[in-house]
Amino acid sequence: MSEDDDPICPLCGRPIPPGAKQSLHHLVPRLKGGKGGPVVRLHQICHSEIHATLTEAELARDYHTIAALRAHPRLARFLAWVAKRPPGFHARSAGGRRKG
Repeated sequence: MSEDDDPICPLCGRPIPPGAKQSLHHLVPRLKGGKGGPVVRLHQICHSEIHATLTEAELARDYHTIAALRAHPRLARFLAWVAKRPPGFHARSAGGRRKG
């Protein structure tokens, strides 16, 4: 499988190569009614940043689309930063900044 065939992370737009840390993100959190709802495959670093930035309630209420997530100021800064990294790049998310 070539890089051209790898799935694309809808959040950052980079390919997700085999072996890269990745996970499925429920656009509406499962605990907020999203069980069985739409999911997207993301780099793990992108997924971790979403959950380090937003609460489950915020995700359910205001950030249940990729476009809304990309528009969030902190996530937009993260996406500009991670776009310069190779597709398989992973690091721990800064975390701890979201509100209760």
